[in-house]
Amino acid sequence: MTFKAPLFAFLILLYAFQPAHAAEKAVPGIINNTTAKEITISTPDKNLSIVIDYSTGCVVKKLSIKGKNVLSASGIYTGLRIGGDKFSSAEVLNNIKVTNNTQDITLSNISYTAGVKETWGFKLNGDKIVWNITRDYATDLHLEDMAFPKWNFANLNVWKGGIIDNGGMVWCKYLKEVNDTYGVHTGGITFWNAETGNGLRIAPHIANGKSIASAYSHSPAKEFTFTQLLTDAPLKQRYNLNRFVAQKADVFAPFDIKKGTATVSYELQYIDYGKEYSKGELPGIDATVVRELMNTTGRYGVVDNTIVGANGWLTNWKCLHEPFFAQIGMALNDSNYTANMASNLNRERDVAMLPDGRILSRWHNEAGDEIPGTYNAETGYYEAMWGYTIDSQTGYVINASEQFDLTGDVEWLRTHQSSCEKALDWLITRDSNNNGLVEMMNNNIAEKKASDWLDIVWASFENSFVNAQLYEALTLWTNCESILGNKEKAKYYAAVAQRLKTAFNKPVEQGGFWLASKQQYVYWRDNDGSVHGDNLVTPINFAAIAFGLCDDADRKALILDQIEKRADAEHLFHWPLCFDSFRKEEVSGGNWPFPKYENGDIFPTWGYLGIRAYAQYDKAIALKYISNLIEQYKKDGLSSQRYSRTTQLGLGDDILAGICTSITALYRDIYGIRPKWNRMGLEPNLLAKLNGTEFKYKHLGTLYTLNLSVNNYVMRSNGFTISSKAVFGANKTGNTLSYYPNNAELAVLKITATTKKAIDVKIIEPASSTLSWSINSADTYQITLQGLQPASAYTVLINNRAQNVKTDTKGSFSIKITCKGATHFVVKRL
Repeated sequence: MTFKAPLFAFLILLYAFQPAHAAEKAVPGIINNTTAKEITISTPDKNLSIVIDYSTGCVVKKLSIKGKNVLSASGIYTGLRIGGDKFSSAEVLNNIKVTNNTQDITLSNISYTAGVKETWGFKLNGDKIVWNITRDYATDLHLEDMAFPKWNFANLNVWKGGIIDNGGMVWCKYLKEVNDTYGVHTGGITFWNAETGNGLRIAPHIANGKSIASAYSHSPAKEFTFTQLLTDAPLKQRYNLNRFVAQKADVFAPFDIKKGTATVSYELQYIDYGKEYSKGELPGIDATVVRELMNTTGRYGVVDNTIVGANGWLTNWKCLHEPFFAQIGMALNDSNYTANMASNLNRERDVAMLPDGRILSRWHNEAGDEIPGTYNAETGYYEAMWGYTIDSQTGYVINASEQFDLTGDVEWLRTHQSSCEKALDWLITRDSNNNGLVEMMNNNIAEKKASDWLDIVWASFENSFVNAQLYEALTLWTNCESILGNKEKAKYYAAVAQRLKTAFNKPVEQGGFWLASKQQYVYWRDNDGSVHGDNLVTPINFAAIAFGLCDDADRKALILDQIEKRADAEHLFHWPLCFDSFRKEEVSGGNWPFPKYENGDIFPTWGYLGIRAYAQYDKAIALKYISNLIEQYKKDGLSSQRYSRTTQLGLGDDILAGICTSITALYRDIYGIRPKWNRMGLEPNLLAKLNGTEFKYKHLGTLYTLNLSVNNYVMRSNGFTISSKAVFGANKTGNTLSYYPNNAELAVLKITATTKKAIDVKIIEPASSTLSWSINSADTYQITLQGLQPASAYTVLINNRAQNVKTDTKGSFSIKITCKGATHFVVKRL
């Protein structure tokens, strides 16, 4: 066939004016402009796109979030450093080979130093861009540094921070100086900008046997950089055990790479930050502040993998004598934090516990804060120079017990059984006068040593704060021993706890801690019998109530009314450590003149004890201080160690993640979030202004929607709905829904459906003497009641039609019924 001249000319012109890259559009969303030597890859929703420049090297020169490029001119590239020589994929002189495949596009022949070659592959997977990097090493190498790759963002303001996949976070504003660098042993991150609501998730997938690490830094070009390193073995720190180094670009020590191939795959995904990290509908509470506080201060205490604390990565510190790390995990509801917390406790068990059961009290990146001879340069654990702060014993047990409730991992708990027993027994045996109260390792104030978290207050001998925490540890661990099947140990620890409680509540004249003349619990008693700390020390008095030591209603009122009156008179936004001054001889000179530091300043770290105490007594006061903390966050971000009593301005170089604990108490003690090892629990203390609270919570693999109003608590999942006016716990396994009145350990009611349909139940009366409920879903059910009187007669009313049943020798009975509509049940003992 021949073309006529005019038609042929037209076709030639038509082809000439087509875009140069048109023929290269091999995969939807991937465009290769061979003239410009640029590849543009965009997700179908256009929320995320990248541009790869392979004209003079190989570099991702643009990464756009909703059309806005967030990278600096340096872009994203790979590379390595050998000695003083740097090599980068951005400076490759040889030709890059581009191959368009049916599903992806590949760039190969990326060679930027002798013996090192790379291949980059890109593809789309739904709303994700997948970037595969394969690097071949022709020989063994000793490297100073590596970029696998290095992401260069425009500046420190592109992101507020990044949520790391070990549950921690990098806070961009704290990389203040050039080359300030923070390094961690993991590679996944979700960066976010709170103002725009935009987020970028980078999720790595690596082959078994390889290790990934990341460094976050402030570059000389004022960029915010994120460098990932893929190595044959976990990296060591360059400077002592520092995860953060000031004004030094290198955080990791040099390392060896063996001849062979290293491959990593990164999934890049746009994240709607507000949606992904939503706290739900929180009437009366600023949900945005709650989210930001927990994602910054609340996560900041994670120093690295297996190092979870409260002092955080800027100072490279953590204190084991803090019992609220698992509680922070409860509020964060982040499986990455929870998993890291489990590993952290494993690490404490394995390297921070001495053979006799004593648990070292601190971790730090270098020596200098320790009792001479106690610092382990390899592990970082040691005894604090201020004294033997033996609430590390109780902190470990409390955290382990509460961590178990978050995971339900009985086998994990079993690996901590012996160590928790050793930790408790080490402390229990410290009762030389056999009065039920354990004693510290310092005897009196003349020694000028500390014994607990207030480490420059010379609390000695019989310390009420440590004893109160021991009571909480014993109470929690008693339940763990029961679950593990050791009834004798459970009985023993319960008896020790009861004896401690009795002694604790005795008047000071009889060896206890209650000082009737001042209507408060005192702090400690020296071995000469002298009483100290009668200056209304708040953590001690709050702990006595919060942990259940003080169950006398009159005493509670005397303490809490007094504290509220005094805090209100000073217009304090939160509680100070003490209201009146210690005596000079009772504290370090750094606490003088009053109010100063641990002698009267405001430490919100212990706020959860105050919230828990007031939630039992006056919910409005509890909520007031939660609201105060939220307002304070709006002023300064709550990134301080403490607050001045006189100015109420933030003080201290250290940032304490524990400042978030009043918000963790919002979840635990106001919303009543009480996840348990085998169920989800709800124990709210709500006010009417919070009615209509609704948020999602994931526990043991089930996503719950919780709707909370006064005397109306609703728990929903894909498998069931339970509504109740009283506190409860529930879970569904297979087709069986279990209901736990009062969120206690026994599932009194079990409803097993014939089909997999969701079960809808309303609890009308939860009392075991008269239990009533309605089933509002249609199905055939087997209903089992347990925990009743053994071998006893009961009547069951089903829509007011009675039938009599008899429990077996274990106090159980079952009936089977088909419900075609709303069916009402009442069970009474005859």
